[in-house]
Amino acid sequence: MTTVPPILTLRDLSATFPDNNGGLQALERVSFDVHPREFVALIGPSGCGKSTLLRILAGILRPSAGDVDFGDLRQPRVGMVFQQANLMPWRTTLENIMLPLELSGDADAETRARALIELVGLTGFEHNWPRELSGGMAQRVAIARALVHDPDLLLLDEPFGSLDALTRERMWMELSRIWQARQNTVIMVTHSISEALFLADRVLVLTARPGRVKLDLQVDLPRPRADEMRFTSHFGNLARNLKEAIE
Repeated sequence: MTTVPPILTLRDLSATFPDNNGGLQALERVSFDVHPREFVALIGPSGCGKSTLLRILAGILRPSAGDVDFGDLRQPRVGMVFQQANLMPWRTTLENIMLPLELSGDADAETRARALIELVGLTGFEHNWPRELSGGMAQRVAIARALVHDPDLLLLDEPFGSLDALTRERMWMELSRIWQARQNTVIMVTHSISEALFLADRVLVLTARPGRVKLDLQVDLPRPRADEMRFTSHFGNLARNLKEAIE
């Protein structure tokens, strides 16, 4: 087990949304740590609070109870990628990626954005409009935009959920390559067991609503990850453990 202090600690985190029946509880006493450069995947039944948890970490929602502690990071930089790329249609690839740096007044915005374009494999598409990009390319732009300010924590909310199966699997390889190069701390929500295992160092399984941590599984697969790894018996055993925990 790592001795490096966690970059993020959740303790007894709960979230309840008001309704006419006394409130809908999405999360109940969720606790776990995330260490620097760790890639953590969250899976569980639909409606178990996975996306709610990410929105709390992003500062979009406030928890009803419990603590979110970023340790020594007083003002953590958090990047987030949603299921849809949500690119600004009037801005080119380069301009979309530059946007967070422009808002913060970074004088090196274009240089840093061009470095991310090369990293995500979009060289030659700098001046394309979002309507000219495929779904996978648009998500690469969204990932680059979230990474351009070098976040302390990158949140991915089913970033490949809207893509077809073949494109989605190609994007697993792309994201694995990008993570290997940058090694940002990542928390990703997914419904795919294979996606979680292929990308993550740990997989947390949440129960049906209200979501609680049912299983914290270490993924002891070597990096960098190769596609053939998904067809090994060990990968299959890990997937079976996760499937049983979800059911």
